[in-house]
Amino acid sequence: MRFFRRSLTGLLIFALTLGLLALTAHTLRSAYTTRNAQNTPARPPAERVFSANVTLATPAPFTPVITAYGETLASRSLELRSPRPGTVQTLGPGIGDGAAVTAGQLILTLDPADATTARDLARSDLARAQGEVRDAKSALTLAAADVAAAQTQADLRATALARQRDLEQRRASTTAAVETAALAASAADQSVLSRRAALQQATARVDQATTALDRQKITLNDADRALRDTQLFAAFSGVLSDFTPVPGRILGTNERVADLIDPTALEVSFRLSTAQFSRLLGENGSLTPAALTASLDVSGANITATGQIDRSSPAVGAGQTGRLLYATLNAAPGLRPGDFVTIRIFEPTLPRAIALPATALGADNTVLALTDDDRLQSVPVQLLRRSGDQVLLAPDGIENREVVRERSPLLGAGIKINPIRSTPPQTGAETDAANTAAPHPPIGG
Repeated sequence: MRFFRRSLTGLLIFALTLGLLALTAHTLRSAYTTRNAQNTPARPPAERVFSANVTLATPAPFTPVITAYGETLASRSLELRSPRPGTVQTLGPGIGDGAAVTAGQLILTLDPADATTARDLARSDLARAQGEVRDAKSALTLAAADVAAAQTQADLRATALARQRDLEQRRASTTAAVETAALAASAADQSVLSRRAALQQATARVDQATTALDRQKITLNDADRALRDTQLFAAFSGVLSDFTPVPGRILGTNERVADLIDPTALEVSFRLSTAQFSRLLGENGSLTPAALTASLDVSGANITATGQIDRSSPAVGAGQTGRLLYATLNAAPGLRPGDFVTIRIFEPTLPRAIALPATALGADNTVLALTDDDRLQSVPVQLLRRSGDQVLLAPDGIENREVVRERSPLLGAGIKINPIRSTPPQTGAETDAANTAAPHPPIGG
């Protein structure tokens, strides 16, 4: 037992000795390494080189696009109303809400019984007035004949009076005979006056009968028009909207029947900011008929129509800003009044401009251009337009130079980069017109 205890003590002492020797060796090696490191000259740190996407700034013609939103309107619409009260008797063939009609097509017919009776009575009154005119003209003819006969008789009486006076001067007649002849001549003159008064009355009767005949003609025309108003026709080709009449329904005077809309004559109203509106003005300050497109996205199906700006609102409404514009659309199949559409307006073409991503332009209107030794240089530029996620810059200072596409806080003037070159930029004719610059299409094309 004592032997065993002494053996363990010897082993423990031996292990401690080996540990101290190992610690001493490690300490000596660390000291040697530290001394050698202090005597070695320090090397300068390596320059960091960042990778960045660059693109070649090539000027080309561009047509900036203004994006707006608006509502389609019917430029040719008519509110159909009942011209007279009555009961709906029949509807035209195929007539209903949403039905397509052609110009002159019958829409509905009102009960014509009352209008027919009024027309027949007007015809009867017209015939009576025509008979009155004939009677008045006949009476006028007789009155003129009476005047002529009375005048002849008066002339004869005057001749007889002259003869009696001549006989009296030759003492061949008595004074009583002369007086009798004078009284007869005076009576004849009085008869002429009476006949002339009757002629005047006959003339007035003809005038009154003619006036009454004209009034009856007007009454008959009114009756015919009222009879025609029992039928409602389409003024032009279009589609009926909000059509409510049914056979048997009683319509009042001027009651709304439906709206007639021409789906081929559409326009769109939209609002632009004052700055955008100013870019559409010509040299004389008038609004240019800029081309545009109106698009409606329906479950992935894009309905697009072309058009051009027609006019602008003359005043800014209360609580509104910017300018309200109206544009005429060409053939627009699928669009209907009230659709909310996306408007893309093509501005006048910029003959020389460089299109870069908006991330390439700094807040101080500078871009980072690449030098011959792959270092960055800050170059000031002139901003011409912002179009979607791109900016259009003047070519001064950066023409045909490589420019960083996306700036970051790590990039700046003097930094060396590893340029990652992209494909050549698109020209103005290839740029997507929906978001960036686009070629100028024909007006109304």
